[in-house]
Amino acid sequence: MSKTQHDSIKTVGFALDELVNSLGIRRKIDEYDAVVFWDSVVGKQIAARTTAMRITQGVLFVHVKTGTWRNELTLRKKEIINKLNAVIGVDTVRDIKFH
Repeated sequence: MSKTQHDSIKTVGFALDELVNSLGIRRKIDEYDAVVFWDSVVGKQIAARTTAMRITQGVLFVHVKTGTWRNELTLRKKEIINKLNAVIGVDTVRDIKFH
């Protein structure tokens, strides 16, 4: 990649970041990322038994297929929250409600 191409990519990235911030949608995008990254953060085994549905005001709502898995995930909730927030890059997820 040439220096000019590299500089252009930085400029486009910066412009997009500025646009997102000026529109006031940064938090919504970060919240959306929590739903998008759910499967990769929790892994194949858990992802096969759960579905991240939505996030509202920092609370991620996750559908779980069985009560046994719901109990297991409740015990691992803090660990999952920490992993999600690390992937997103900001503390977006404050709680997870499994149902």
